[in-house]
Amino acid sequence: MSDFNNADRYTLAKRAVADSFSAAADSYDAHAALQVEVGTRLLERLDFVKNTPTRVVDIGCGTGVITRALQQRYKNAQVIGLDLAHGMATHADKKRRWLAKERYICADMEKLPLATHSVDMIVSNLALQWLDDLTAVFTEFQRVLRPDGVVLFASFGPDTLFEMRQAWQAVDDRVHVNRFMDMHDVGDAMVRARLADPVMDCEKIVLTYRDVKTLMRELKAIGAHNVNAGRMHSLTAPNHLKKMMAEYERFRRVDGFLPATYEIVYGNAWGSELFAQPTAHSNEFAMPLSQIPIKRKTTE
Repeated sequence: MSDFNNADRYTLAKRAVADSFSAAADSYDAHAALQVEVGTRLLERLDFVKNTPTRVVDIGCGTGVITRALQQRYKNAQVIGLDLAHGMATHADKKRRWLAKERYICADMEKLPLATHSVDMIVSNLALQWLDDLTAVFTEFQRVLRPDGVVLFASFGPDTLFEMRQAWQAVDDRVHVNRFMDMHDVGDAMVRARLADPVMDCEKIVLTYRDVKTLMRELKAIGAHNVNAGRMHSLTAPNHLKKMMAEYERFRRVDGFLPATYEIVYGNAWGSELFAQPTAHSNEFAMPLSQIPIKRKTTE
């Protein structure tokens, strides 16, 4: 069985994710050009959302770039930036300008410290890929969203960093690159969570580097470490790293640069009055019959 099909090896360690991003808080902004660009494209999609929110939550807010942009866009709204990494939430709060209205909290998006039907808008930029159970997360989004509230997000798709993944696969059978969910699986998770009218699309963004070491330093600087259960828990042998870098060379382009592909998955959906609850069976959710809208026939 290949690494990619062995799901247990790709289980994400939540505490390791939080610690990694906390450690990268001070260096994040200087190396997060991709995250800023994707966030800008995500915010542009708000032009098509006509409702005016009174409470907005930025899930996985990082250093607060999107949170601040949301507060500027919706000046009268309460805007909350939420991040699992305490270091990120603290860093974002320190960058908050005097008299700025947005607020930052450290919390788990799978257990939001928010009341049911209390949020008009959820925005999440490149954070959902750090979770194992998207259905549970979307169910929590559905719980806190008002029935006419909206969720918009961007996440990484499975072709992200495929060059590095293939280069490592030629070296050993360990997990070196995170696995990312397919767009259709993300859409299915939204449907299971009873979010309404989900819409998905994707695009690819290719960044270029002079060498693999520069790419790896950038990933480390933004906290995007390999935190899967099947990762190496010791230092990578120098000869393995050298072989991986040699394998990566086959992707070098005619302009002399090495590509790093990022597949960006965008999604949006609306809150509804329906609630899905997890059952004792894996990947199964249930809801009371009383919550299912029934279209009744009328006779004249």
